[in-house]
Amino acid sequence: MHEASLIRSLLQQVLARASGAGAVRVVGLTVRLGALAHLSPEHFDEHFRQAARGTLAEGATIDAIIDTDLRADGAADIRLEAIEIE
Repeated sequence: MHEASLIRSLLQQVLARASGAGAVRVVGLTVRLGALAHLSPEHFDEHFRQAARGTLAEGATIDAIIDTDLRADGAADIRLEAIEIE
């Protein structure tokens, strides 16, 4: 499942940044959903919340930006744009 691997990879990035900064939790994140990632913000939210259970990112608010440019670099990816930690 393509989306599951994208979400796992994103979660690893989020957790690496958070732990590298000494965070106790991830409060929020902003992600860019590539035009070819085939995920709606709602679908992404659901899958991310499941993957984040039991981690520093559990309960984080998610701001998902949809990129509609099919030719953009990373059009098939989910990109971490920003992270807010405590």
